[in-house]
Amino acid sequence: MHILKVRFRTNDEFEEHYQEDLAGGGVFCPTTIALEAGTAVIVELSVPALPNKLLIRSKVRSWRPALPRLRVRAGAVVEFNPDEGDKRVFLLGTVRGDIESPRKRQHSRLPVEIPIQYRTHESADLIDSKLGEISVGGALLSTPSPLPIDTEVILEITLPGSVSPISISGKTTYHLPTGGTGLKFLYRDSGGSRRLRELVRRLRDES
Repeated sequence: MHILKVRFRTNDEFEEHYQEDLAGGGVFCPTTIALEAGTAVIVELSVPALPNKLLIRSKVRSWRPALPRLRVRAGAVVEFNPDEGDKRVFLLGTVRGDIESPRKRQHSRLPVEIPIQYRTHESADLIDSKLGEISVGGALLSTPSPLPIDTEVILEITLPGSVSPISISGKTTYHLPTGGTGLKFLYRDSGGSRRLRELVRRLRDES
């Protein structure tokens, strides 16, 4: 999957490129790669109002070649995926000053769709779920109902081609209106940090 990196020097510049007419919201991404309509991409947005780069799963609506004489840049209009609604609300609210910008994260999160299993420290029963985001510092876990803040969980992640799952410990830190639960990873040893970095690297390479 292509990752389209777009850096806006000002918040107003982002507003000029934002595609308000698209149902899911979207943005114009300068790129010389000829992308067909419907191509799945990840857009990495850098906007002054945001504390971190924001990565959003999207689909290409159209692409145009460059027209140097008319000073028209090559690029694609992309629409954010419907299930990225929370990110779109956060993006627009932060840029437009309706949402207070949160503290800067140390690591940008990669949008993913990984089936996983998890359990709490109080239970041995594994629950089927999935991750919507992941970084070296934390992840976004889909949960049937919100887990209490500061609940410690253990994730079991099995990547394609792997024989055994990777176990990662985390603690719940926030909730999303859609039911997602934010996690902060807990490192019990240096090996856990190393395994997680390798996991994120593989996921980024495969995206």
